[in-house]
Amino acid sequence: MLSLEQAVGEAPTLSALRERIRESRWCLDQVQHLIPANLRPHVVPGPLQDREWCLLVASAAASTKLRQLLPALQKALVERGAQVNAIRIKVQTPGR
Repeated sequence: MLSLEQAVGEAPTLSALRERIRESRWCLDQVQHLIPANLRPHVVPGPLQDREWCLLVASAAASTKLRQLLPALQKALVERGAQVNAIRIKVQTPGR
């Protein structure tokens, strides 16, 4: 019987997905300090695809505030060597 980790490691598609999730989380770790503490619980790393990173937020208000920070977030990622050319923000509605 394979563990979930072993199964993911042996399936190329799942392995690639796991790597994309890891990279997205790494990106958030690199910019977390730039996001105000009261906003951090409302921001979740989303998909990283074709050098575009998506941040998922809990509300339109959080989205508005985060949009103001995009230039600083982008700069921090580039300085840390991330291959991210664009950041987009998506409001995640409950139940989705």
